[in-house]
Amino acid sequence: MSTAPQTDELALDVRDLRRTFKDVVAVDGVTMTVPRGEVFGLVGPDGAGKSTLIRMMATVLAPTDGDVLVFGRSVRTEAAKVKPRIGYMSQAFSLYRDLTVRENLEFFAELRGVPRKDMAARSARLLEFSGLTEFAKRQAQFLSGGMKQKLALAATLISEPDLLFLDEPTTGVDPVSRREFWRIISGLHSEGITVFVATPYMDEAERCDEIAFMTHGRIILRDTPAGMKNRVPGRVVEINASDYRAAMPIVRALPFVSSVEVSGEYLRVLVTRDDATAETGLRTALEAAGLRVDRVRPVATDLEMAFATLIPTAVLPHHDTTDEILAVAE
Repeated sequence: MSTAPQTDELALDVRDLRRTFKDVVAVDGVTMTVPRGEVFGLVGPDGAGKSTLIRMMATVLAPTDGDVLVFGRSVRTEAAKVKPRIGYMSQAFSLYRDLTVRENLEFFAELRGVPRKDMAARSARLLEFSGLTEFAKRQAQFLSGGMKQKLALAATLISEPDLLFLDEPTTGVDPVSRREFWRIISGLHSEGITVFVATPYMDEAERCDEIAFMTHGRIILRDTPAGMKNRVPGRVVEINASDYRAAMPIVRALPFVSSVEVSGEYLRVLVTRDDATAETGLRTALEAAGLRVDRVRPVATDLEMAFATLIPTAVLPHHDTTDEILAVAE
């Protein structure tokens, strides 16, 4: 007889969670666990149900059915015991524009019941941790987008949660600020804080211990980033041709090609052949069609190719075709 994981080993134990809004099923029977101390990434298209799932786990939204145990406590019946242990940064996290960085931290500390004797030390630590110390007296309205997100994260952390929910925290933030934000998340991970993050960016998903793909309210794939890429059947070849649009139908028609994706002005092609004859065949076909081919080379499989390849095969029971899933994956 198998034994279930001990609840004290889990940060999250999601049990057949469901949420409906009138006739719309936003979350459809999600069951999953997340161990303590993990950075767990949730990926999926807009409308997949990611925000609704996070809001239920964070006690913001009541489930229609099912339950979530957060460190062994039910969000349905023990929300008052769950809330002190979690931090939740939503997509619409609101800072007070007229307050300074430090004043915002002090406000959220008081709001979340942080003892006054601890406020100054916590604020100073978080300002240093997030790189905002020199901006402590600046009003929030005059911060850059990346700095606002770091301040929002610091405000979420002021209560020293054990589990942090982040709902697409870097959407619309410049690449440099995104990297800096994830440096902070890595620091939290090293301190033992469990992080559950929804992200639209595959490079951020690469940084997670595990990732899950959600669509139509359901989790349809879950693995480590490396495991997800290892599921892809075949090799990836990158092509730089004079006209990638004209090259696409030619490449797709080749019998050893499984799929073709556009990456900038390059084509990323999944081939079934294990040897270099695939590269030779691709170049020959394109040049025979009058296209100039500057480069054909094998490249490592990335998560974008993994999801584009794997999602169409993960057909949900109530869908007759994979067309809709494929559309959102692209």
